[in-house]
Amino acid sequence: MNKKIILFKIVCMAVMFNFSAVSQQSLQYTLEDIVSRAKNQSPAALRAETRKENRFFQYRFFRSNYNPQLRLGGTIPSYSQSFNNVVQPDGTIEFREVRQNFMDVELGLEQVIAATGGVVSVNSSTNRFDNYLATGSSPQTRWSGVPVNVRIDQPIFAFNPLKWDKKIEPLLFEESKREYVEEMEEISRIVTVLFFNYLDAQVNLEIANKNLKNTEEILTIERGRYDLGTTYEDKLLQVELQVLQAKQLLAQARLDMETNSLILKSYVGLNGATNLMLIPPSTIPSFVVPVEEAIERAFQNRADALGFERRKLEADASVARARGQRFYMNLGASYGYNNAALYWNDIYSNPNTQALLNLNFSVPVLDWGRNKARMGQAQANKKLIAYTVEQDIINFEQEIFTKVRNFTMLEQRMEITKLSDEVADKRYEISLKRYQNGNVTITDLNIAQQEKDSNRRSYIQSLREYWTAYYELRGLTLFDFENNRLLYLPNEIEPPVE
Repeated sequence: MNKKIILFKIVCMAVMFNFSAVSQQSLQYTLEDIVSRAKNQSPAALRAETRKENRFFQYRFFRSNYNPQLRLGGTIPSYSQSFNNVVQPDGTIEFREVRQNFMDVELGLEQVIAATGGVVSVNSSTNRFDNYLATGSSPQTRWSGVPVNVRIDQPIFAFNPLKWDKKIEPLLFEESKREYVEEMEEISRIVTVLFFNYLDAQVNLEIANKNLKNTEEILTIERGRYDLGTTYEDKLLQVELQVLQAKQLLAQARLDMETNSLILKSYVGLNGATNLMLIPPSTIPSFVVPVEEAIERAFQNRADALGFERRKLEADASVARARGQRFYMNLGASYGYNNAALYWNDIYSNPNTQALLNLNFSVPVLDWGRNKARMGQAQANKKLIAYTVEQDIINFEQEIFTKVRNFTMLEQRMEITKLSDEVADKRYEISLKRYQNGNVTITDLNIAQQEKDSNRRSYIQSLREYWTAYYELRGLTLFDFENNRLLYLPNEIEPPVE
């Protein structure tokens, strides 16, 4: 029995050891893996998705303003009990207790007229009045109502928000869709920076580990030579100092790696205890980005390009709003039937014609230049926006031009830094072997090591700058030049409303 228990414990310990070993294994991620995870699972991507959904429902709300609205309203009940002064037939006043109840219900179907800003509606309503003459007695009930009524309410020479919203809101919605894609590309750029921050720390840690190992081997060699009397004590002390410095650099590299690891994992939504091993990009996509095409794609696809037109329309709308506030005029008309009776059914029997027509206006006779100042301010704001948009268009083109030129230069630089890294690493290995054979001084070996480390870091920096520029270019044009495709669908089907 005891042997079985011991065997069971051994098996459990083996399973736990294997599980611990598996959990400590590092997860390997390429740049493509990290970017894909950030765009699908990071908190930043989830916020962008929520903003996109919010803007979609804002657009649906705008569209609903142009659809017919069926409304039901009224007052049920409106009861009052009070002493009121009642004029008697002889002219005297008596204070009588009055208890009354009034109820009304109206059902209406209304439709806005986008071209004019008016509202037309078809309505039906019912009113009931109860008069309680004495406590405990049945009330006197009267009915009145409008079986059917057609109304129109039309502002004249006023600002029509429906007309301008119909021009501006679709542009805002299209901007929001493109802004979402731009946000995704911005997430790609940000996570690329974080990826290479971590990769820098990872490379520095590799360099620090290798340098410490090589320096300790050199110290062993120098001690042996010192014991044989073939080297001096100052060289031995120099190598000992280098070992101490290598240990300090290793400790700093570990701290930097841990810090950058936490930042990257927090951004992409990974568990803080996850061990990461980043794999540097091994291949660089080769494609040509013509400057003229990049600028054209940016004007076709970017949200800012739509924003130029939308800002001008908003300025025109501000001028129209100021013009519409010069005076007030409104036409109201209705035609239908109404009736009153003791019983509800009777109000629909032989109803009387009901007609209403009114024209309200208010014109300032003396406003001390108020309207003129309002119009002047709107016109000046329109000019300012026009000038600002013109400058923004110039800056827009210049930014694309600069980024494309920079991207082309970085692609050429990549080949040089990659070759330099390979050459410097090979030179150091040769110098190390020659030092071990006594053919190279410690100073020459240190120079080779510094050049090896410097060129390795320069190569990683070139990778960082290239891939950051790669995602910047995608975000600035919303076009994938590598695969020759748009990054969004211009006629994207709207998501269903639940």
